[in-house]
Amino acid sequence: MSNTTQFKPSLKLLDATMIVAGSMIGSGIFIVSADITRNVGSTGWLMAVWVITGFMTVAAALSYGELSAMFPKAGGQYVYLKEAYNPLVAFLFGWSFFSVIQTATIAAVAVAFAKFTAYLFPYFSEDIIVLKSGFLSITRAQLLSLLVIIVLTFINTRGIQSGKRIQTVFTITKLLSLFGLILFGLLAFKSDIWNLNWSNAWELKPMNTDGSLGTYTTFAAVGAIAASMVGSIFSSDSWNNVTFIAGEIRNPQRNIGLSLFLGTLIVTVIYFLTNITYTALLPLQEIAYAEKDRVGVSAANVIFGEAGTIIIAIMIMISTFGCNNGIILAGARVYYTMAKDKLFFAKAGSLNQNNVPAYALWLQCIVACAWSLSGKYGQLLDMISFVVVGFYMLTIAGIFILRKKRPDAERPYKAFGYPLLPLIYILMGLSFCILLIIFKPAFTWPGLIITLLGIPVYYLVRKKEPAGR
Repeated sequence: MSNTTQFKPSLKLLDATMIVAGSMIGSGIFIVSADITRNVGSTGWLMAVWVITGFMTVAAALSYGELSAMFPKAGGQYVYLKEAYNPLVAFLFGWSFFSVIQTATIAAVAVAFAKFTAYLFPYFSEDIIVLKSGFLSITRAQLLSLLVIIVLTFINTRGIQSGKRIQTVFTITKLLSLFGLILFGLLAFKSDIWNLNWSNAWELKPMNTDGSLGTYTTFAAVGAIAASMVGSIFSSDSWNNVTFIAGEIRNPQRNIGLSLFLGTLIVTVIYFLTNITYTALLPLQEIAYAEKDRVGVSAANVIFGEAGTIIIAIMIMISTFGCNNGIILAGARVYYTMAKDKLFFAKAGSLNQNNVPAYALWLQCIVACAWSLSGKYGQLLDMISFVVVGFYMLTIAGIFILRKKRPDAERPYKAFGYPLLPLIYILMGLSFCILLIIFKPAFTWPGLIITLLGIPVYYLVRKKEPAGR
């Protein structure tokens, strides 16, 4: 490992945009609409949840543009929080990021890849257990997920160009595949199903197994929207990964902000159109209660017949493989920057001969593999949505703080719609978090506890620093 090696700016705008879009699109768009529909019980509100999530995502991305232009350094959001607040707040983000947010996401996406691989190769079925000991039960799908994580980590230790090629090829492929699914879906448009789905489009009620609707109080209905957004926000997350690799992007002051906007906009449009396609092919009850929530498979079976299952399986394999590559590639840069601040393992602050933080990549790999074997990543990601949005709010609030603290600092790009758009995001994010605390406390306190556990860890790490630092 070399401490003198530096990041090499080699990624262009297209590469950065593919990292944004590719890191966002995994398996969620093919699955989470089922849970949303069960919560809201109507087509209009299903689409509204995706529109609200898309608006929040694009608004946040536009706001991050100012910060990325001010601090075009490896580490992205970690750096923004340190500059706007203090090292403790930044460390809590990095701690949560390493312990759950990034590593559990890598595990979840890898297992999704493995589960859909089993459609083509039943040998990798999640139902085939290869080891069972006490509370630990390991399936062939989990073993395949470990292989994917390890292989992608190894590829990314070979240099940014290796990861870039995989990201660009796989992201373009899955974007074209999704557009193809939308096109064929709209060609198979079923007017009777469409009309039925939109007949009571704005009746916000829970949907029962038999398709009947329950009732909500007005306040509970608002809570149902927040609960629904847990899935859509997770499906739209990881857009900020491109900020972590700022040191490897050409003209970062321009290209990071532009890639954030283009990538999030492309994915938001695709997600909206995909859900339009679902409602044009499947009755709401079939969306809500698709087998194992796999709405994409049900829709593809309507379009392509029995071959639909295989087509969607291949699409999700491509989607999740490319998604994990982007997440693995970007995440290690956060730990690298933390190590430079003496808040992480020292070796993680070194680059190998290929100018990438290989040690940080392998540390991330180990924790992600552990989550994959545990089988608990899904519950953790539900719990962490609250924390993820909380850190987004803090980061965007940092724009206001830095405008006051450093009014004369160079800002090559200023947040679009400032102060209104960033403020709208903060208010929407705050509403989401408060509603989750009220209606889904199990989705909030565990994530918050994990984050707060970072406080004693921070002071323990700082205590070990050399005197006088």
